[in-house]
Amino acid sequence: MIKPVLTILSIFSFLSSINAQTPKLNDFYTYNPIIEHQVDTIFQALNDTTRVAQMIVTSAGELGKPKKTILKLVKDNKIGGIVFLRGKKSSHKQMIKSLNSISNTQKQLPLLYSIDAEPTLFNSRLKGTKKLMKTIDIKTTRQSDSIAKIINKDLIDIGFRQNFAPVTDLSPQNEIIKNRSFGSDKEKVIALSKQFIKTTQEQGIIATAKHFPGHGLVQGDTHKKSVYIDGELQELAVYPPLIEAGLLSIMMAHITITNNEKYDTNGLPSSCSRNIVTDLLKKELGFKGLVITDALNIMKAVTIIDDAPLLASKAGNDMLLMPIDEVATINSILNEMEINPAYKEQVYQSVKKIIRLKIFLGLIK
Repeated sequence: MIKPVLTILSIFSFLSSINAQTPKLNDFYTYNPIIEHQVDTIFQALNDTTRVAQMIVTSAGELGKPKKTILKLVKDNKIGGIVFLRGKKSSHKQMIKSLNSISNTQKQLPLLYSIDAEPTLFNSRLKGTKKLMKTIDIKTTRQSDSIAKIINKDLIDIGFRQNFAPVTDLSPQNEIIKNRSFGSDKEKVIALSKQFIKTTQEQGIIATAKHFPGHGLVQGDTHKKSVYIDGELQELAVYPPLIEAGLLSIMMAHITITNNEKYDTNGLPSSCSRNIVTDLLKKELGFKGLVITDALNIMKAVTIIDDAPLLASKAGNDMLLMPIDEVATINSILNEMEINPAYKEQVYQSVKKIIRLKIFLGLIK
């Protein structure tokens, strides 16, 4: 039997021969038989462990996991991406260079690097960068475009290809959202978000609207406790226009929904509810892009749940952000795949989506 690493080597050679021109990120939703063949070929070269690993996103930076831990996860091929938390631009750039060297040497699929580069958080996530206005102070689409371009320039230079922005929540009054929101006017939030997303994705970075189905009109902080939407999903109307405009990624909120006959989450946070992730977001709203959880390791609203990463995956999330134990999460998913054929197929579709995005980002050349 040919070893997987040799198979992937031959695949990279194959891709180079038939894909001289990297597809544009904004063509992700357009059917392309050559791309589909590439995705299937790469997928078949992986085993179930390395497939599931593509769904796992660990953390780096000053508030992330120790460098030693990250290096081992990369060497062991146990992750598909890394979110960088607070740190200097230079240190983030050097870390990415080192990690790329490891994955390249071992002929693994490239890592997808992400960051919370919202206008409000930009300078704290990337120390030493140009000071920007807060999201709440952005008033026009021209400003939204300009700010996104400034952010994109630094992200591309460092190596980030996914931005966990913009915040599309409707109110700046929430305890954790505050000035991270574009405001409370729905049409303004949609217009400014659409421009930020358009500019980001045109420049080769995945934009991520958050926090679905809406974190602005609730009381409390999901980092500290369970937070509830009681009744109607008042912020849901923000998302259809963004999906229609080609949004590539959505982050799920750890918000529990109660007193809502159609969308009740039965005591679970939305991120772990199939009723919200699959039935509402993917089926009812027709979202075909990447669905990712909010952080799974520090938010009390989800850490109090047994095996939350598995529940989040079964709910329909494609990527799992910052699980407490990456390897245990992979094993938990693999065990469920053995006894649940429908879930196994769902995992496969998530993995193929991730591979496809990495092709359209030009990470797989």
